[in-house]
Order: sequence, then C-alpha cells, then structure tokens
Amino acid sequence: MTPEHASELNRKICLLAPVIPVLVIDSATTAEALAAALVRGGLPALEVTLRTPAALDVIREMAKVEGGVVGAGTLLTTKDVENAKAAGAKFGVAPGATDRLLDACEANDLPLLPGSATATEAMRLLERGYTVQKFFPIGAPIPQVSFCPTGGVSPRNAGDYLSLSNVLCVGGSWVSPQDLIAAEDWKGIETLASAAAALAR
Repeated sequence: MTPEHASELNRKICLLAPVIPVLVIDSATTAEALAAALVRGGLPALEVTLRTPAALDVIREMAKVEGGVVGAGTLLTTKDVENAKAAGAKFGVAPGATDRLLDACEANDLPLLPGSATATEAMRLLERGYTVQKFFPIGAPIPQVSFCPTGGVSPRNAGDYLSLSNVLCVGGSWVSPQDLIAAEDWKGIETLASAAAALAR
C-alpha cells in the first residue's frame, strides 16, 4: 500500500464521524457490546489501543460489529502491525512514525494514521506521501496536511479543534469511560457517542 493510498483511506475513515473513540480495554468480554453501542451512537471508527494484553482479542470482537471500522492504536513495532492486521484492524494509529513502522504498514496493507508533533515531523511525513496525520497539539501552518488531534481532547475543547479547516476529526476517550464499561451501561455509552457524533466540524 502506498502512503498516498493510506492517506486516502484514512481521510475516509476520519470523515465517518467527528470523533474517533480512543479505547483502552482490559477485557474482550464486553468489546462487541461496547463497539455496537458506539456505532449505534454514530461513532463507527474505533481505535483500540495496544496498551493492554486483551487489545488484540478486543479488535477481533469489535471487528464483528456491522458498520464498525476498527483500528489499532499505539502501533510501535513491525510485530504490532502484523498482529493488528491479523486481528482484523482496518487501520492503524501511531504516536510517531519511524521508517521501520511506515515500511511495515505499507508492506502489510494497513493504512496508518502516523503521529506528528512538530512541523518538521509533519513535513517529513508529507514528503513521504502521508497527507493525513495524527497531530497533538494542533497548530502547525501546513495546509496540505489534514489532522486528527488526540491527547487532551474533551467535549469542552473538541469544537475548537473541529473548527480548524485542516482537522478532519478528533480522537477522544471520553465517549467510553471505564465506569460505564464496567457497569455495561451500553445505553450511556451510546448517548455519549451520539453527543460526540453531533459535534460540528
């Protein structure tokens, strides 16, 4: 997969809804129900971070949900990419971007939303062909690049980010709080998802 094709696919994924839930899940037992609630609430793109031992099983379960597009976050290594793809991830998200990680995603046909935190990193990725990037904090004057800001995004500031012309969507974990997951309050999560999906771009 070329970086240009990856960027095209990521643009489509980022435009599915104004918010991509960033999910840190400890158990796969509730993964399918959580994904279904988020999708019903209007948030079909789901980022499952590879920060727990259950993450790959969570991706497998969430991939079963009709209408959902499940991705793997916190990709750091070639093995992470291979495991995420095998588990059913349709896209990847990384906090940064090394050549080895970019090569692995391209070789495994996994569209990567690579992270950039400085103008130089954004320009380096742009030179390679990545025109859609994860960015935090947003603010670089590079209109050729579209961003998905994450990290510190909340209902209070999401609108500020979404009002910027080069922001396609934001990523946030507020739509799936741990207390609601533990209580299996899928209606509560669906309500939070609906409110997030209604945010104006």
